[in-house]
Amino acid sequence: MSRRQMLAAAGGTGLLAAASPARASRGAARMRKSRAGASDAGTPEQIHLTWGDNPAASVVVSWASPGPATRPQVVVGQRVIPAEPRPYTDGISGQTVWTYHARVGALRPGATYAYTVTADNDGNAADPFSATFRTAPGGRAPFRFTSFGDLATPNTAWVLSYGQSAYAVEAVESFQPLFHLLNGDLCYANLNSAVQPEVWRDFGNNNQTSAANRPWMPCLGNHEVEFYNGSQGFTSYLARYTLPDNRVPGFGGRWYSFRIGSVLFVSLDADDVVYQDAAAFVAGPAALAPVAGIGHPAIEPGTSFYIRDYSGGAQTAWLERTLAAGRRDETVDWIIVQMHQCAASSSATGNGSDLGIRQEWLPLFDRYQVDLVLNGHDHDYERSFPVRGADIDAGREVATGAVVNTMRPHPVTTTDSGVFDTSLGTVHLILGCGGTDTNLDDYGTDTAGGKHQAKVFTRANRPVPTSTPDVYTRAAADAVEDAIWSARRDTATGYGIAVFDVNPDSDAGGQPSITVTHYHAAGADPVNPGTGVKGAPTPDYTEFETFKLIRPRSG
Repeated sequence: MSRRQMLAAAGGTGLLAAASPARASRGAARMRKSRAGASDAGTPEQIHLTWGDNPAASVVVSWASPGPATRPQVVVGQRVIPAEPRPYTDGISGQTVWTYHARVGALRPGATYAYTVTADNDGNAADPFSATFRTAPGGRAPFRFTSFGDLATPNTAWVLSYGQSAYAVEAVESFQPLFHLLNGDLCYANLNSAVQPEVWRDFGNNNQTSAANRPWMPCLGNHEVEFYNGSQGFTSYLARYTLPDNRVPGFGGRWYSFRIGSVLFVSLDADDVVYQDAAAFVAGPAALAPVAGIGHPAIEPGTSFYIRDYSGGAQTAWLERTLAAGRRDETVDWIIVQMHQCAASSSATGNGSDLGIRQEWLPLFDRYQVDLVLNGHDHDYERSFPVRGADIDAGREVATGAVVNTMRPHPVTTTDSGVFDTSLGTVHLILGCGGTDTNLDDYGTDTAGGKHQAKVFTRANRPVPTSTPDVYTRAAADAVEDAIWSARRDTATGYGIAVFDVNPDSDAGGQPSITVTHYHAAGADPVNPGTGVKGAPTPDYTEFETFKLIRPRSG
């Protein structure tokens, strides 16, 4: 059996089986029809699933339409579930976006359901959109999930979009996971500010290939922050996603948790704690002018939308309550955290690490034995050794060389055995390898000692003027450290997908494990930073590494 065949077998349905011509043409026809006229205003598109508050018993079906839908609904068997409209008007283009959400409850654990999405003015009402989904299992049971961040769209008219994002979505389907974690920076609409709704639309229609069949659970990244779209800029995101309730008034949808089997998943918004200023930004020389009549003034060059500490500590307090409850629960073995920005990244050309996360959240991860942290932000793949605690005064300031306390994560081992006990330390994975056109598989090295090196933000990098009039920039991280916590870095490509197989070992006294395999799309980089060779999008994902996480069973 060839290596490719082995990987295909692991995926269950074959690795990256291309969408059939019939499926592709039908999807294209629906897209053409949805643009046809007012009678088709309610035609569903951008259809995607998320978990309800109990993934074993509930899902949410969400979608958009070109105009207002009449009686939008989901049909499951004999049940008709009305959808909640959630329209908004984009604060830059003035375009109204129509989104809908139907909560489907009272489902059986581990069961497969067929559903249909339609409306009275659905242009495809004679043959409405239909798909299937599977609920989470009840109790301790094995399951698979996948993850990456920084996806973008296949439409290269948009900044940071690239054709690999279509293959990335197909990769999720090839592995047939129960669900997918999407680790922030979904479509980069805020880099295409005049056409934000169109970028979101291309993103949603690309993802529908997978997200209509299984929940895609997102987290907020810096590129979900948009000018004039809500107090933190999250309106586009919050209009499209219905997520488990965090029960923190005023902050719904920004962070959340859900439970599947013996695993507690915690999704955070690191925009709230990072020092790095990396959200919406007008570099200049021209101001960003919203359309006339919308009532918003132009945004002058040098303006950024910096939202650090927007929750006033509410998210961190919620996080501690959630982690503490998880570790008290004897039916929870694993705690897995998803967030966008990074505490442990040694990217040279990307953003690097952030002291804000290390100060606010890593002590909680240590206290409550978080097993795994999944990030995006830097467009590459990197794995840490298990870390616990911090090395003091291990960094130095870039500008002066002065010693600075970067709270460097302390590895509990530097032996890359392939099997790690996460009750002793947390493993961090950088998975910003979805599909953008900026591959960042280029990593820091200390030229003096040859060690891995990481950049660290220890203060805000607010916009500063350049030598060009009315043009502004933001500096890179202000400190560096030897990244002794870095275990594995993929220098071959910036594209890939991580596959997680959870084995609860249901026998009494058994040892739970999670097998993690990262598959990469070698050759897909627009320009490989190591070789300078141009690549092209590819459906060919092959194994980069496999490792196993273990820990004692909780109860």
